[in-house]
Amino acid sequence: MTRTGKVSTVIAALGLALVLVAPQFLKNYGLYLLTYWLVFIIATMGLNLTIGYAGQKSLGHAAFFGIGAYTVAILMKAGFSFWLGLPAAALICFATGLILGFPALRVQAIYLAFATLGFNTAIWLVMRNEEWLTGGTFGINNIARPSLFGYSLEGNLAYYYFVLAVTVLLAGLLWGLLRSPWGKAFTALRDNPIRAESLGVNIRNYTLLSFAIGAVYAGIAGALFASLVQFIEPGPFNVAASIMLYLMVVVGGAGYFFGPVIGAAVGVVLPEWLRDVPGVSNWYLPLFGLSVVFLMVWLPDGLLSIPDRLRDRRAARAASAARAAAARKVGASS
Repeated sequence: MTRTGKVSTVIAALGLALVLVAPQFLKNYGLYLLTYWLVFIIATMGLNLTIGYAGQKSLGHAAFFGIGAYTVAILMKAGFSFWLGLPAAALICFATGLILGFPALRVQAIYLAFATLGFNTAIWLVMRNEEWLTGGTFGINNIARPSLFGYSLEGNLAYYYFVLAVTVLLAGLLWGLLRSPWGKAFTALRDNPIRAESLGVNIRNYTLLSFAIGAVYAGIAGALFASLVQFIEPGPFNVAASIMLYLMVVVGGAGYFFGPVIGAAVGVVLPEWLRDVPGVSNWYLPLFGLSVVFLMVWLPDGLLSIPDRLRDRRAARAASAARAAAARKVGASS
């Protein structure tokens, strides 16, 4: 294992220890906020696969988030178990993600982003207008939290650890996927689709899979979100939510495995922290916006690109020093 890999492993272990221990000292709102953060880590992990690893542009991820939430809520309202609603949400999102992936076979870049944005708008209108199914603007309330092996997850602490376990499990699955031949095919698709196709990568299949797998992660996150807040309505699943999810991926670092962890913290935790800081509580949203603008100007590749930028600068200085030494040696010999 390289030095960078060892450092990453140590940081990941310390982070996991922190999220295991810290909740014991938090009150209900702190537990809720941490659980909310974990839910968005799951959602942005899927979007990071679509954007950061496969190189596709998507502004429709909140639609899958909403599909997952409404699937669980509707099935539980009909008397079915959460444990039936969760896989149902994943399967429906997988199928819908495959369908959404087809425009990516014909259009790219900004045109694909607008196509996915239109998809998000259409799904949001269904959520808002089809009251017989979704409750419309009145939403669906009294969404229960599940039980696991006879143990109730109704309490905030119990539900937090459940969501944490799901997050770690899904992160492990994604880690394995990205280090498999599939992961290498996704990055080849991102870097150079023509060259990837010449090497035998099926561009069509991997493009569709990047949307479908990303949609599954968003659907699972939506299902967990529904049981967390125990009330859903169309508001959290609009185009603005998709833009925020995209922002989380970019701020954390698109194509970095831990990018969603940092990006979701910036998008979920930072605004809440600014709201409680004395003297800035009335201006926390403008300050949050300015912070994001500053980050995008200074670090267009995200916060996790800082080590790479520092390493590149050291390499550039070393190369410059080597050239200067070589020039002095040539001058001395002449």
